[in-house]
Amino acid sequence: MSDLAAILTKYKLYLNPGLAKLLDFMGFGVVEHRAEGCYVWDEDGNQYLDFLGGFGVYSLGHNPPEVRAAVHAQLDLMPMSSRLMMSRQQADLAELLAEITPGELRHTFFCNSGAEAVEGAIKLVRMFFHAQGKPRTRIVSTWEAFHGKTLGGLSVSGRAKYRAPFEPLIPGVVHVPYGDAEALAAAVDDNTAAVILEPVQGEAGAITPPDGYLRAAREACDRHGAKLIFDEVQTGFGRTGYLFGCEHDGVAPDVMTLAKALGGGVMPIGAVITTPEVWQPMIANPLIHTSTWGGNPLACAAGLAAVRSIIAQDLASKARERGNQLLAGLRELQGQFPEMVKSVRGRGLLVGVEFFDEDIGGLCIAKLALKKLLIAYALNKPETVRLEPPLVVTAEQIDLVLGYLREALGETAELVAALKSAG
Repeated sequence: MSDLAAILTKYKLYLNPGLAKLLDFMGFGVVEHRAEGCYVWDEDGNQYLDFLGGFGVYSLGHNPPEVRAAVHAQLDLMPMSSRLMMSRQQADLAELLAEITPGELRHTFFCNSGAEAVEGAIKLVRMFFHAQGKPRTRIVSTWEAFHGKTLGGLSVSGRAKYRAPFEPLIPGVVHVPYGDAEALAAAVDDNTAAVILEPVQGEAGAITPPDGYLRAAREACDRHGAKLIFDEVQTGFGRTGYLFGCEHDGVAPDVMTLAKALGGGVMPIGAVITTPEVWQPMIANPLIHTSTWGGNPLACAAGLAAVRSIIAQDLASKARERGNQLLAGLRELQGQFPEMVKSVRGRGLLVGVEFFDEDIGGLCIAKLALKKLLIAYALNKPETVRLEPPLVVTAEQIDLVLGYLREALGETAELVAALKSAG
């Protein structure tokens, strides 16, 4: 049995009491114990169906055996790097990424997270223009974008709630409405170093841009000699029904950031991959941007096994098929509860259900927690519940969740009606 009270006390004394309070309010004030596939078990043996998927981490499901075995094997040989010799695992993973990413992307810098990858992307682009003797500092991003919570990541992210306490941030960042190609083109000028975009905005609530938007961004950058960065931390490795989200528009960037699913849900790893042109200044000064733990043997072994498995199982096409099933079911629910559900949207298995009221979404999450379903709202749009299950999810599991949602919406509607009549 879980000693929940003791864990809560430790959160209050040594960790984050506000987080513990939030988890308890959402119905997830329990202690996780083990996980496999699409399921997580708490210390009391209760089973939860995971439809959050670590915000895109668990594309292969929890604890995938092929990745776990690769990490075990590497652990027995050499867990971490000497930092003075070359690494076979790092070289093999970099080669694999160069083979599968779009366009002319070739050179990879490994780090430990998506936020670090964004930091590296910003630095590499600014260094590229500095090396040319024509420094550029302007970066164009979008409102409601999420690129991490480091100072650089926050600077190009687009929600004031998370930015304001840390200002002033990096100067020269301009935000425009996401999906508005004309606004984006107008913001790019001859002093623009880069445009940074998510192919689908995850934390904004699974916002998909109009077809051709990413191509328009590519054209705007090319007109002014700016570089295009695609943040594929969440959309990469099959999540949107394509191996990489930008392939929906058939566009390749100059720089791509990767993380989350890259580690197979077993090891943390991030990566920045660039064209040879953008990488050129790193050749003259190869130690100007480094990471002690970045590209360690354990993480790269996990990355190799994860990427190979994602490709071998063709999880991109499975995400497209299961995503179509999920979206169709959710739109049917929207028709049944039009007074509660404002919109349903997404691509592949990155899906958002937006409610007319943030509190209604919170009530639904609490109801779903009672049904042992792991789900959460979008960070930049709390009125939107996000569904982001592992890409190995089955049709039967999706039908089960749609049934849970139907029940939760009905129960929430009854509760709201009762509160209105009592008031």
